[in-house]
Amino acid sequence: MKSTAEIREVNKRERPISNAQILVQTPTPITPAQKIVQVTGVKANPTDKGVEVILQTSLGEQLQITNRSAANSFIVDIPNAQLRLPSGEVFTFRSDKPIAGITGITVTNFDANTIRVTVTGEAGVPTVELFDSPNEGLIFSVASAAASSQPSAQTQPTPQPNQPASETQPTQPAASSDEPIELVVTGEQDGYRVEDSSTSTKTDTPLRDIPQSIQVIPRQLIEEQRITRVSDALRNVSGIQEPASTTRNIFDVPIIRGFTPNSDAILRNGLRERTSSRIPSETANLERIEVLKGPASVLYGQGSLGGTVNLITKQPLSSPYYSVEGTVGSYDFYRSSLDISGPLTSDKTLLYRLNAAVETSGSFVDFLERQRYFVSPVLTWQIDRNTKISFESEYLATQQPDDSGLPARGTVLSNPNGKIPRNRNIGEPFDVSESGNNRNVLRLGYNFEHRFNEDWQVRNAFQASFSNYPNNRIYILPTSLSEDGRLLSRTVRTFPAGGYDNTYSLDTYVVGKFKTGSIQHQIVAGFDLFREVFGGAQINRSIAPLDLFNPVYTQTLGGIIGDPFDDETTSDSLGFYLQDQIALYNNLKLLLGGRFDIVNQTFEDFIDSSNNDFQQNEAFSPRVGIVYQPIPAISLYASYSRSFQQVIGTTFDNSLFQPEKGTQYEVGIKTDLNDKVSATLAFYDLTRSNVLTNDPNNPGESIQTGEQKSRGIELNIGGEILPGWNIIGGYAYTDASVTKDTNSQLVDNILNNVPKHAFTLWTTYKIPEGDLRGLGFGLGLYYVGDRQGDLANTFELPSYLRTDAAVFYERNNFRLALNIKNLFDIDYYASAQRNLSVFPGEPLTVQGTISWEF
Repeated sequence: MKSTAEIREVNKRERPISNAQILVQTPTPITPAQKIVQVTGVKANPTDKGVEVILQTSLGEQLQITNRSAANSFIVDIPNAQLRLPSGEVFTFRSDKPIAGITGITVTNFDANTIRVTVTGEAGVPTVELFDSPNEGLIFSVASAAASSQPSAQTQPTPQPNQPASETQPTQPAASSDEPIELVVTGEQDGYRVEDSSTSTKTDTPLRDIPQSIQVIPRQLIEEQRITRVSDALRNVSGIQEPASTTRNIFDVPIIRGFTPNSDAILRNGLRERTSSRIPSETANLERIEVLKGPASVLYGQGSLGGTVNLITKQPLSSPYYSVEGTVGSYDFYRSSLDISGPLTSDKTLLYRLNAAVETSGSFVDFLERQRYFVSPVLTWQIDRNTKISFESEYLATQQPDDSGLPARGTVLSNPNGKIPRNRNIGEPFDVSESGNNRNVLRLGYNFEHRFNEDWQVRNAFQASFSNYPNNRIYILPTSLSEDGRLLSRTVRTFPAGGYDNTYSLDTYVVGKFKTGSIQHQIVAGFDLFREVFGGAQINRSIAPLDLFNPVYTQTLGGIIGDPFDDETTSDSLGFYLQDQIALYNNLKLLLGGRFDIVNQTFEDFIDSSNNDFQQNEAFSPRVGIVYQPIPAISLYASYSRSFQQVIGTTFDNSLFQPEKGTQYEVGIKTDLNDKVSATLAFYDLTRSNVLTNDPNNPGESIQTGEQKSRGIELNIGGEILPGWNIIGGYAYTDASVTKDTNSQLVDNILNNVPKHAFTLWTTYKIPEGDLRGLGFGLGLYYVGDRQGDLANTFELPSYLRTDAAVFYERNNFRLALNIKNLFDIDYYASAQRNLSVFPGEPLTVQGTISWEF
C-alpha cells in the first residue's frame, strides 16, 4: 500500500525543554521482557532552522538510541521500536531534498526490532539534534546547509553521549522553508487490523472512539482472496449475507443485519451512488471497503436500517508506482489489470493514478458468459500547502445476461422428475452483444479540500454517474411451474428503447475543532444535494415454456403481453446535518448528531400523462452515542440512531404514504487484545416501521401498519496473531422477523435469506524468514445456517459450510498465487428471491495469478 500526505508548515513551535539524555554509542541489548515500542506516525515540519522529523509515539522515553556517521549520512538506530501506522501497516518514511544541503531523510524498519533513521547531506554529514518530547515523541532537528556553518565530513566530530549532534545555531531560515514537504509512506500492510474510519463521522476517527460497529475490508484482503466483486468481499463481514442475486447475476445488494438495503446503502467515497444496485461492481480501483452497521441517515440521508457500505477508491501517489497482474482460472476465466501512479511535475504538485482491468469468463451455468472492461484515471492537484483538489473518473462496461436462478422444486424441494442440474439456464442462448445484455456506467467527480488552519477545514465533493442499458436488452423471467414439475413458463422482458439511470451527488461540509473550557469538540456541519433520473421503455413478450429436465432452447419471441410502458422517475433530496464529537474527558466521549431532509419524487408517464405524480416528504434523523474507556485497550459504547426511506404512493383514500422509519439501539465492547489484534462485540435491536402491508378492507391497496424487527449479536476480530499470521473473522446471531402485518399468517415469520447463525473466517500465514521466506497459505471458512426462501416461509434453504484456500509466494516485488473456492465442491444454495428463483452457489473453482510491482 502507498499513500501520500502533505505536512503543513509550523510557524511557531515550542521547543522541547531538554535535550535527549538517551544518546549512546553502543546498542543496548533487548531483553525478552522489553516491549517493542510502536511508532505510529512520522511527520516532517519546516522550522526556522531547517526541518524537524518527528517519530510519533506515546512511549518516547522508552526509546533507546544509537547514532553514528557514514560517508555523508548521519544514522540513528532505535533497537526497540517498529514503524506501524494506526491501521497496522508497516511503512517507510522518505522525504527527498526537504531543505537546502540535505539530499534525503528516510525512516525505515531496519529489522524486526529496529528503526533506522538516515539523514544524508549533499557535501557532508548533516547537523542533527535529537530531542525527547513527552507530547510528541522523538524529534530529529535537521539544520539546513544554507543556514549552518557546520564542519565538513572529514572534520566533524562524532556526537558523544549526552550531547547534541551539533551546537552550531543557524542564522537564517532554510532555503526551502516555504515549500511543502511531502511525507511518502510506502510499504505493505501485513495485518487486517484497521484502526481508523471516515464513514461513520466524516472525520478520520479511531474505530475505538465510534459508538457503532464498523468493519473495514483492507486492500490486502481483496488481493489475497482475488476479489473482483464487492459482494464477494462483503462475505468477510459478520451480519452480512449474500445479495438476493449471486455470482450468477451481476448486482450487489447485500442483506445487513437481517434487512435487504435499497440502492442508497452503497456509497462511493462518502457520496450516494444508486447505480451500484443496477450495475456490476469492480474492485480494481478500491483501496478498502468500510461497512457501517446500523443507520447512517444522520450524515447521508435516506438509506437502509441495516447498514451502509462505503467504497473508498485508490488515490495518486507522490512516488512512481507500477503494478501489473494476470489471472487465469476455471470456466475460461481470464483477467488482467494495471495500476500505475506517480507525479506529473517535478515539484509533485500534480499526481496521477490509473487503474484498468479487462476480464472475460464463462460460468458453471450453461451458455452464461461475461465480459468486463474497466478504466479509472485520477488526477490530484496540490494547489498550495493547504488546498488540494482531486478529479476522479471511471468507466465500466459489462456484457452479461441476466439469470433468474432455478425453481425451489427440484433444488431445495423434491421434484418427481429428480434434481435440476445446477448448471441449468432457464434463459436462452442469445449472443450477448446481439441481445443487448450489457450495461455501461461512467462516473465523474471531484473532491476539494481546503484547510484554513490546524483546526478548521472545508470539504466539497461532487459525483455524477451515467449508466445506460442499450436497446434490445432481454431479460427472461420465470412465471409458473407445471404441476408435474417439468415445464417452466416464462416471460421475456425487453427494453426496445434501452434504459438509463443517472445520479448527481454534491456534499459540502466544514470540520472544526474547538474547546469550551476543558471540553474538546470536533464538529461537522454541512448540506448535501442528490438527484436521480431513472427511466426507460419496456415491453413484455411471451416465449415457449422450458422443459427443465430436457431443455430445447429457442430464440423465437411471442406476442406482446400486457401494455408497454415508457416512463421516467426523478428523485431529489436536500439535507442539512450537524454533528459534534465531544471529548468530556480523555476516556469519556459523546457523539451527538441530527439531520433534516426534504425529499421528493416526480413520476412522468410518456404514454399516459394522467399517471404523472409528485410526492414530497420531510424527515428528521437523530443520533446519540457515548464511549467510555475504563482502560486504554477497552471501549464500552452505547448508541441510538434513526433512519428513514421515502415510500411512494397513496392509500385508498389518497393519503400520501409516510416515510418508512428505522430505529436502532446498540451497545458493545471494542478491545485491543494486544497491539496487533482488535475485536468488537455488539448487541443491537432494530425496528423497521411504516412497512407497507395489504389493506384488508380494500383489496389491491396498501396501508402502512407493518413492522419488522431484528435483534442480534455480532463478534468481529481482526489483526496479526503472530508474525506473519493474520486473521479476520466474525460470528453473527440474527433474529429477524415480521412483528406486525395485516396478514396474520406472516406475523412471527422469519425474514427471508436471513440465517440465525453465521460465521466467517479467513486466515493467512506467510513464512517470515529462512529458505521458504515469502511462502504463504490461506484458509477461509464460511458457515451460513438455515434460511427461509421467502417471506411466507414456504420453503427453506439448507445450511452450508464452504471452504476456500490459497497458496502464494512473495519475494521482492513478485507474487505468485493459487486461489481455490469451494475446495470440497459442496452443493449449496446461496440465496433465493422466491419459489421460482433459487440461486445455487458456485462449484469448485481454481484461479492462478501472477503479479509484479515496481
